[in-house]
Amino acid sequence: MSLEIQKLHVRTEEREILHGVDLKVEKGETHALMGPNGSGKSTLANTIMGSPEYEVTEGRILLNGEDLTEADPDERARAGVFMAFQYPATIPGVSVANFLRMAVNAKREEPIKVKEFGQMLKANMDLLRIDREFTSRYLNEGFSGGEKKRAEILQLAMLKPEIAVLDETDSGLDIDALRIVSDGVNAMRGPELGTLIITHYTRILDYVTPDFVHILLNGRIVRQGGAELASELEDKGYDFVREEAGVADAR
Repeated sequence: MSLEIQKLHVRTEEREILHGVDLKVEKGETHALMGPNGSGKSTLANTIMGSPEYEVTEGRILLNGEDLTEADPDERARAGVFMAFQYPATIPGVSVANFLRMAVNAKREEPIKVKEFGQMLKANMDLLRIDREFTSRYLNEGFSGGEKKRAEILQLAMLKPEIAVLDETDSGLDIDALRIVSDGVNAMRGPELGTLIITHYTRILDYVTPDFVHILLNGRIVRQGGAELASELEDKGYDFVREEAGVADAR
């Protein structure tokens, strides 16, 4: 069971952004995709989820061997791919609990019974140490950065996808919020979930230790390794990777 990116080339109307990305995330693994701003990280995340803003000109996206390259975003979600966005949307008038129930029902043929949903919600809130009052608030309305990310981690727990893509989930978080999100991600780790954490900071990796680290520069993965690669990046910055890979600084 895996998400596999094969020789992926992606462009917008202006230019090609990804130039042949290969990446495979198996269930049970945690991967970190790192790179400076403008390297193509969020382009890859949005392409995985089928954003119409990006055009795949070459390559494939496979989930468990099934080609999802042309699939709509809702098809990808039903197939088992989840994405936590860098900037989650606000939905006034829809409570967190109602949103979660709609999301759960979207993956089912029969609507979930109220009692079953309540039990599932309570179990996951206890797991993630979330107060009951949180789910009665309107989704992301007046939420702090940490609360928005906590809502997405709760959604991840409720939907139980096969693959989770966390796009800059540490962006804008203070240290307390970062620990809350990291604890949630760690609580979800296990043999039934593959996780791709996309970030340009190493700080979340101080709390969530990845099995594999990939460095993306100028639309290409130029180096791969274990958790020690993130530590090396923390010490030396991206310049040493640019020099090793012979990649010009695009900043």
